[in-house]
Amino acid sequence: MKIANLLRSAALVTAVAIIPATTAGVAQVEGRAGPEFAKVLAVYQRIKASYVEPVEDDVLMRGMIDGMLSALDPHSAYLDGGDLQRLETMIDGNYSGLGLSVVMEDGAVKIISPFRGSPAEKAGLKAGDFITHLDGKLIYGGSLDEAVAQMRGKEGTQIKLTVFRTGREEPFDVTVTRGVIELEPVTWELEDGNIGHIMINEFSRDVGSDVFSAWQELREKATGRMNGLVLDLRSNPGGSLDEAVALSDLFLSDGRIVSQRGRARGENITYDAETVFRGDIAEGLPIIVLIDSGSASASEIVAGALQDHRRAVVMGERSFGKGSVQSLLPLGRDAALKLTTARYYTPSGHSVQEGGIKPDIAVPQLSDPDLAKRAKFTLRESDLRGHLINEAGLADEALEKDQRQDPRFQLTAEQLEKQGIKDFQLHYALETLRRTAPNKVAARSR
Repeated sequence: MKIANLLRSAALVTAVAIIPATTAGVAQVEGRAGPEFAKVLAVYQRIKASYVEPVEDDVLMRGMIDGMLSALDPHSAYLDGGDLQRLETMIDGNYSGLGLSVVMEDGAVKIISPFRGSPAEKAGLKAGDFITHLDGKLIYGGSLDEAVAQMRGKEGTQIKLTVFRTGREEPFDVTVTRGVIELEPVTWELEDGNIGHIMINEFSRDVGSDVFSAWQELREKATGRMNGLVLDLRSNPGGSLDEAVALSDLFLSDGRIVSQRGRARGENITYDAETVFRGDIAEGLPIIVLIDSGSASASEIVAGALQDHRRAVVMGERSFGKGSVQSLLPLGRDAALKLTTARYYTPSGHSVQEGGIKPDIAVPQLSDPDLAKRAKFTLRESDLRGHLINEAGLADEALEKDQRQDPRFQLTAEQLEKQGIKDFQLHYALETLRRTAPNKVAARSR
């Protein structure tokens, strides 16, 4: 992959800078860490001389690189080959497969989220599912590249996935028919009562402009004036910081959006409203932002900015809690280092690292029949091995208050299905907007 494509790929890994590698810093490190490098060389020589089978140099070098980065945090990584190709695909789309965003976790393939409208979503696969077998063949312990390659294939062909889902006692099989995946970062619907529902599925290139276009189309389709807007950031793993700023700026006319602070002077940056878009495109209208435990990074920047400025009511579940910024540092023509270089903070100075964004109104997804069982195993940033510690030192019990029962939310998934409610969180948000006068919900204080 050429460096031009690498630059374009930055949009999907919360990259805010492409930083050239220099040799001055490396020389200083070599001088201070000479004895440690000697240990590394000694281990390398022993392996080459005494391991039971011959080992190629590139295998040992990649192992050393991966080992260094794994000692830092879960989001720093060395990218080459298939890793960079997947980033390119996430931007350009148009591939034939299942439509899944996956990661390797402790040797298992874990679904981050199925893309909206994809074959995977239609087959019922969910965020947090683990794929253990493909067409009956165990893939645990293999490489992510190999698993992704097997899941892709010609449109119309089928593949059987064996899935382990938290809350289920036994794994189960799902047969999915491959299709052409055309990624849609932004989709929208006009709901009853002239209420807009804009779904932001990822923060890739031009998301701010896409949301602006979606709002214009909603206004044209409405039978009268718009009465409210739901910004849906659920299961959105994040992406470009620049696009998070652009999206926030659509609905803010002044003030801070987000700031980032790092060790290097160049990493201390503030982002303010009125730098990307002028004015508030939905001025005077109530906005609800929907988040859940899968809303991370750029999603939390948007939710935090609109919440701190009292421009929107944040509803749903506590977000993932990824408050760090990753930068891409090119290493030659076909490799790059994705390195955590800063933390980001909401306008009020709150770091979402570990704690996430707490919704103004906690609304569980009652439509999920496995809600109670899955809640016990919800994965957030604070659960990841080696995660950065929140500087505020939040205790675990402070993050679990949103699990308490609320008397308003007692219906079961079966009862909701009989009422025709497939998405309770969205239903609750829409009903809130319908029964509340526009000037009373999230009206920005002057």
